Amino acid sequence: MFKKVLISEDMDSISNGVATVLEALQITTFQKVQYCDDAYIKIKKAAQDQAPFDLLITDLSFKADHRTQKYPSGEILVKALKQEHPNLKTIVYSVEDRPAKIRTVLTECKTEAYVCKGRNGLKDLTEAIHAVYNGQRYISPQLVNTYKQSPPSEIDDYDIELMKLLANGLSQEEMSIHFKNNDIKPSSISSIEKRIVKLRNHFNANNSIQLISIVKDLGII
Repeated sequence: MFKKVLISEDMDSISNGVATVLEALQITTFQKVQYCDDAYIKIKKAAQDQAPFDLLITDLSFKADHRTQKYPSGEILVKALKQEHPNLKTIVYSVEDRPAKIRTVLTECKTEAYVCKGRNGLKDLTEAIHAVYNGQRYISPQLVNTYKQSPPSEIDDYDIELMKLLANGLSQEEMSIHFKNNDIKPSSISSIEKRIVKLRNHFNANNSIQLISIVKDLGII
């Protein structure tokens, strides 16, 4: 079983529940943090001290406060750590159940398990820890069908990148420059304008602001 675990969770009640699961599994060496930046620092330092953590259990969403964070979410944290510490196993423990978000965390962030907080959350977390330790991927049973759902038809990587730029407030001219600099086609302003109109029609959005609101709610961006 895992020897050293880090819990990254800003709610004490949930963090304590996770700790109870670890203790029941006779994992007694674990630490708890409330900020993703602290989790990153602890994992980096432990690796440098040649006493690395072998499992991270983290939420996705963390409430913002006065402290500026380089890693404001569990998603960003896991993605960064997986690039730097590929042997670190990770379990996401979250209330987020949107298909696109689950797919992103499992594929782009390469986390080993996605567990849904809820009535059976701690039971599922126990199963996830066993599965990940044995080299298996785990998704909470109630999320399996959600994860398998296909993203909206006719939406490709270009559309997602365009909507991310739109959400960040870039003008069509700035998007055109960005696409040209990154060799992404089509990159002309007219093509970008037509694609935005197409996306607004696809999602029944009256304007670009509503479009971004809809796709964010769907977890597409």
